[in-house]
Parts: sequence; C-alpha cells; structure tokens
Amino acid sequence: MAQFINAKEDLVTEALDGVLAAAGGALSRLDGYPHIKVVFRSDWDKSKVALVSGGGSGHEPAHAGFVGEGMLTAAVCGEVFASPSVEAVLAGILAVTGDAGCLLIVKNYTGDRLNFGLAAERARALGRKVEMVVVDDDIALPDLPQPRGVAGTLFVHKIAGAMAEEGADLDSVTAAAKAVISKVASIGMSLDTCTIPGSSKENRIGAGKAELGLGIHGEPGVEQVDFSTAMSAMGTVVDKLRGHAQGQVVAIVNNLGSTTPLEMSVLTHALTASELVDQIIGPAPLMTSLDMHGFSVSIMEVTPTELSALGAPVPMPAWPGMAQVVAPPVVPLPDGLTPIEPIPSQNPRTREIIQKVTDLLISAEAQLNTLDAKSGDGDTGSTLATAARALQSSLDRMPLADLTQLFPALGNELSQTMGGSSGVILAIYFNAAGDACANGATVQKALVAGLERVSQVGGASVGDRTMIDALAPALDALPTGIAAAAAAARTGADSTAAIHRAKAGRAAYVPEENLKGHNDPGAEAVALLFDALAKEMES
Repeated sequence: MAQFINAKEDLVTEALDGVLAAAGGALSRLDGYPHIKVVFRSDWDKSKVALVSGGGSGHEPAHAGFVGEGMLTAAVCGEVFASPSVEAVLAGILAVTGDAGCLLIVKNYTGDRLNFGLAAERARALGRKVEMVVVDDDIALPDLPQPRGVAGTLFVHKIAGAMAEEGADLDSVTAAAKAVISKVASIGMSLDTCTIPGSSKENRIGAGKAELGLGIHGEPGVEQVDFSTAMSAMGTVVDKLRGHAQGQVVAIVNNLGSTTPLEMSVLTHALTASELVDQIIGPAPLMTSLDMHGFSVSIMEVTPTELSALGAPVPMPAWPGMAQVVAPPVVPLPDGLTPIEPIPSQNPRTREIIQKVTDLLISAEAQLNTLDAKSGDGDTGSTLATAARALQSSLDRMPLADLTQLFPALGNELSQTMGGSSGVILAIYFNAAGDACANGATVQKALVAGLERVSQVGGASVGDRTMIDALAPALDALPTGIAAAAAAARTGADSTAAIHRAKAGRAAYVPEENLKGHNDPGAEAVALLFDALAKEMES
C-alpha cells in the first residue's frame, strides 16, 4: 500500500521534526538522532516533578503529542512499534529531572518495562530520584498474568500531569498514578489490521467479522466476532467493560487510526446510549495503531479530585478535553420552515406507481453508487435510496388523488429528505410542475414546465451530461406513450457516455478521462425510472 513516507529509516525522525516544526517553539528535542529520539517541553525548568513516557512510534499523537504543560514533560520515542533503547530513556530522564524527581509512565510490554526499568536504575545510580509505574489496563485477555497497557495510559498522563503541574511531590504523584492504574479498564475492536511501513498488510480479519481485543501493535485479539452495525459493535465492548467501574465514570473514546470522524461519532452515540459513562474524552485519535480501522474505549471510576484533574485545560491540540454526557438538546424549527401539510387522499394506482418507483431506486442503490464513483463522489444511489425510503414512509399523508397538491407535496418531501443538490433540484421541479398543473396544464406539459424551471435555475440543458439528457427527450416523447418515453430516456442516458466534458453538475469538476464510456448516474436513474413506469403501465 502506498504511504506518504520518504525513506523507512527516516520515518520517525522526520515525523518528530514535523511535530516540532508545527509546535511554535513549545517543544524541543535532544540532539541524538537517529538513535535517541526525545521530545520535551521547551519551557521546562526542572522545578517540578517530571513525567516521562514513551515507547514505540506508530501510536500518534501519543506520546509526543501529549508533551506540554499539565501532561508529559518528555516523550522517548522508539522506531515503529519498537521500544526505545536504555540510552534513549536515560537521556530523556537526565534532560528533564531536577531535585523534585521524575516519574516514568510505562505501558506493560516487555521491551518497555526492561528498557525504562534499566534506565531508571542507571538514573538512580547517577543520583536522580526516579519512580516508575506500569499501566496494564487492557481487559481483552482476562487470564493474562501481565495485561497490556493501551489507551487507558492517557488517564495516568492527565491526572499525574495535573498534579505535577500544581507542584505535588514525587511520592504523591506516584501514589496518584498507581491509584488510577488500579481503576482503569480498556478494550478495543477493529475491522482491519494495521499496515506497518515497508511490510505487506496481514489480512487476517475476514469479511463480516471484527476482531475484539486486539493490541495497539496489531497483535491478534481475544476473538473474531460477527460484525453487523456500530451499535452492536459498541454493545459488545460495553458488555466487556460493565462491572469494571461504577459511580462517576469517565470514558476515553479512542480512534485506532483510520476510522472516519463520522464513524467515531456514531460509535460515541452508541456508547452514550448505553448509559455506562457520565463524562467523555473524545472521540479522537489519541493512542492509535497506524492505520487500524478500529476504536477502543477506556473507562475509569473517578473521585472528585481525579475528575477535576481530567478536566483541567491543557494547551496541546491533540488533547480533546472532557465533556459531560448529555441528551442531545433539541429545539423546535423556526417559524416559516415547517411546510403546510397537504390534506391526505388516496389513489391506489398512484400509490402503487410511487411504491414501485421508490422500490426501484432502493434496489439500484449500489449500481448507481458504482456509476457515480466514476464521475463524482459515489453517493447518487445512496442519496436517491434515502429519499425513496423517506417517501415510502410518507405515503399515508400524501394527497395521492390530487396532482395539483401531490406535485408540490413531493417537492417539499424531497427537499427535506434528499441531500446534496438533487433534493433542491427535484423540489424546484415538482413545485413548478404543481404550479403548471394548478393552472390547467396537462401532466405532460406540467412536467415539461418543471424541467424548464430546473434548467433556468440550475443552468443545465441537453448535452451538458446531466439527468436532463434523459429527462428532456423522455418528456418530449411522452405524448406518444410511456414506452416511447422510456426508449427516449434510455437513448438519452446512453448518449452521456460519449459526452466527455460535463458542463454542469459535479461531473464538471472531474477530468474527462474519468467520464469516458460511463453514463451519467442522474441520467441513468431517469432511464431506469421510465423503464419501470413503462413496465408498470403494460401490466
């Protein structure tokens, strides 16, 4: 898989220099590249307890992203998924430790424990006061004698960091860190493994499966489970976490790397719906695993003092802050936005036609998305299917027996339920058709009037590679029968494959070579609809 890197051996040092360059002088590093990679606070004066953490790279923004006032004093970074050396850790300790001493915060991995532990011994031999705590928050493997340290480590960084910033002594900071570790529980789930730079990706998670409890270095989880929805995935994670914290509970919702912000918000909704947590940190990428498509949740029962420490503001942009979980506040729509509700009426034939047309749009979702991906953003099918489902659910309140009311009612419904430009275009279309119908126009002429209004407002015409290329000839042929209209729509839609330069719509921004040989998805949708109408009329 292609990645935005230069030489593999320079990946971590160049990444760290990128962090430093964008930090505005707040961060510095030791002159020890490539083997010693230590990032520390530029303003550090050694008068307070220093907090040093770190480990392998690939978990960004951890750990360098949390170096700053109120959290870490220094981060010691290894290569991707590899612990830093004893010399690197020792360099970090010596660089930031004054008379107040230093606390090492280490995740429970053998390499980290050994290298940080030996560095602590050497620092003590040099006269430094050094304590070390080991975070073992992962509950994925309950019988493991030494559970892994994962994203719950950030609870320790934040609470110990707040205490150290306020001037607490080393014994107090260490005791507080140990208390936090004893209460933290974490577990993650992923739909895919991560891609280690320079290596091929391991595809061990099958289609329709998710891996529960995998480690932040891509280690296999406790089991592969069936995957269906975000709600069920979060439900599985919540079930594992229940019982590990009661009372006032704070959760860290962590993006493991490549889960989109949209997905993370859906997962957060699922978590808050479980009523497991009272306060939330995230969702955000906090302790990632390169490009892993997954998430983790860490929870902790907090005391008032710990809650205050977690909520204390810090200047690092990587830290998202903490917020109270609330029910989504909802207020009524402003006056004038709520459309006038039409008087419902029934016409079984009209209802049947609308039902079959919307069924067709729903069934064609994947086909139209694939076609749209050639010339747009791949969502035409989804947009039409979403509107079709909403329209089906509103049929009972539609004026099906009166076209002068039905056309504008369709326009109002689509303007509210259909995203992008398509919704407003069809709203204009049906409202104009309704106006024409109310003034005595035939159905065919009313539909033509709607198309003319769309062309006036949107600026598109036949030949511009839009839905109009199929709709205009279909309406022109409609007086001779629905079969002729369907044939004209199909010819018009197919003609768009030879139009290599769109003059309107999203395709106008797409290179010509992407459009060659592919029908415009809007025109294709029109052709499919007229074909369905023709078959319906025949039956």
